[in-house]
Amino acid sequence: MVAKSDPNSKLIAENRRARFDYSIESDLEAGIMLLGSEVKSLRREGANIAESYASVENSELWLINSYIAPYAEAKTWGHEERRRRKLLVSKKELSRLWNATAREGMTIVPIKMYFNDRGVVKLKLGIAKGKKLADKRETSAKRDWNREKARLLKVSKRD
Repeated sequence: MVAKSDPNSKLIAENRRARFDYSIESDLEAGIMLLGSEVKSLRREGANIAESYASVENSELWLINSYIAPYAEAKTWGHEERRRRKLLVSKKELSRLWNATAREGMTIVPIKMYFNDRGVVKLKLGIAKGKKLADKRETSAKRDWNREKARLLKVSKRD
């Protein structure tokens, strides 16, 4: 039997550049505190997390520089587009994130924002280390070679 996809779960925004600029060591899912107008705007797919990052400050995790488009119907009680938003993680995960950033020099990068199967906004965060230019070239060359290899195998199977 084919599993039906839930109409509530859908991708809102994705940071595709994160995997190119960073080598992601591990990832985790975090909740996000939003205002009502922000959630309605996200349902209309008005978000960008490409230039954003997360940081641990005063024992709290914050998403900084993410963009959520203004919701036109919420004129008086709207929201700021690029405000800092609090992320919700357990204390154990928070201490692990603090250790990774403060001691090991890692960065917390948002990878994707989505509605889960219950219709709640979630953010997938990656604990990452920045790549140098040579590493980026190596990744690009490896990706190109895999593409070429798949194309050659496809051609040889036809013959």
